[in-house]
Amino acid sequence: MRAVWVLLPALAALSAYYVYLPLPGTVSDSWKLMLLDATFRAVQQTCHLIHYFRLSHHLIVLNYLICTFDKLKSVSSEHINITDAVFDGVEVRVFEPPGKPDEMLKRSVVYIHGGGWALASARTSLYNNLCRIMAESLNAVIVSVEYRLVPEVCFPEQFHDALRATKHFLQPDVLAEYSVDPNRIAISGDSAGGNLAAAVCQQLSKDEHLTIRPKLQALIYPVLQAFDFNTPSYQQNMNMPVLPRYVMINYWIDYFNGNHDLAHSLLINNHTALDVGQVLSYRGRLNWTSLLPSSFKKNYKPVIQTTGKAEIIQEIPALLDVRAVPLLAENETLQLQPKTYILTCENDVLRDDGVMYAKRLENAGVEVTLDHFDDCFHGCMIFTIWPTDFSAGIQTRNSYIKWLDENL
Repeated sequence: MRAVWVLLPALAALSAYYVYLPLPGTVSDSWKLMLLDATFRAVQQTCHLIHYFRLSHHLIVLNYLICTFDKLKSVSSEHINITDAVFDGVEVRVFEPPGKPDEMLKRSVVYIHGGGWALASARTSLYNNLCRIMAESLNAVIVSVEYRLVPEVCFPEQFHDALRATKHFLQPDVLAEYSVDPNRIAISGDSAGGNLAAAVCQQLSKDEHLTIRPKLQALIYPVLQAFDFNTPSYQQNMNMPVLPRYVMINYWIDYFNGNHDLAHSLLINNHTALDVGQVLSYRGRLNWTSLLPSSFKKNYKPVIQTTGKAEIIQEIPALLDVRAVPLLAENETLQLQPKTYILTCENDVLRDDGVMYAKRLENAGVEVTLDHFDDCFHGCMIFTIWPTDFSAGIQTRNSYIKWLDENL
């Protein structure tokens, strides 16, 4: 009995140590965020252990667990008709509000979910709920793209899936089938889905054969570059819950089917050192000292290595491929982009990716709305369902839908 009284406080102390993270005072629902992060870390570590023993790939196990506990069947409600379809070989989930006899054509959003190109699904309750609310609030047809994931496929297949599904939907006969106004279509996505949305939008803007293009793009805390892992937001939020810096670097390596031994070199920017000739022409496109406002730069210093490892770019040329890193696109491409909304969160390693893209688009003459939230964190917009319901999720989702409603 005495041993129990000793063990219980010890276990409580260990649990508290595992859960607790020092967070900025501005973060909303901080203890709930710590618990969410601790749960996710514990599951990730279990999956890595399974991977270590070569029982399965850790991402396959992790995604299986996510989807097993969270996947929904195609269930329609009295307000929204939900169906699964295939667009040019790519699975999609379509959310349709009921039509009215005298109603004009509806507006539409092509939505691409996040998850590091490796996790989640258009069919999980988190994204099912988001797209259903978008369809109801906007009275719009929402097409949620179920692109293939790492490790089944790696770059550029996720990009190709998103592009094929979007181009299929933009065909006049398909839009007519869903009663969609061809002049009121947006492309959108969060995190890795924001990456794919931006890359697809760039590609569509350069396609001379397209007669219908998106009116808007809306990017939610998008990941847009793998050039510099020491921007102020990467330095400030390197250990932030949900997406610490090392996890984001690992997502990039898995996306490119690269070697995880390169993680440290990427972290210290060895791949973009001054003596790496392949990156010289891109350096001016991602100079955060000129693209970020002083309130974001604070006292952080650029991390630029004098000598690095050119072989990293040779091994992973996709690090400089604009289909993977849209922030590195040339100005001529940026000038072709539609009106843009970018949502960023202060407590997010990817904050500066979105802010820099907004500035580059503005410099290219594109109308941009940068919607920044000081008390929010990466991934918050999909966390609106109990038990992972956060005030930050409701706040960001409402702001995002409001902008779409006013501009689409």
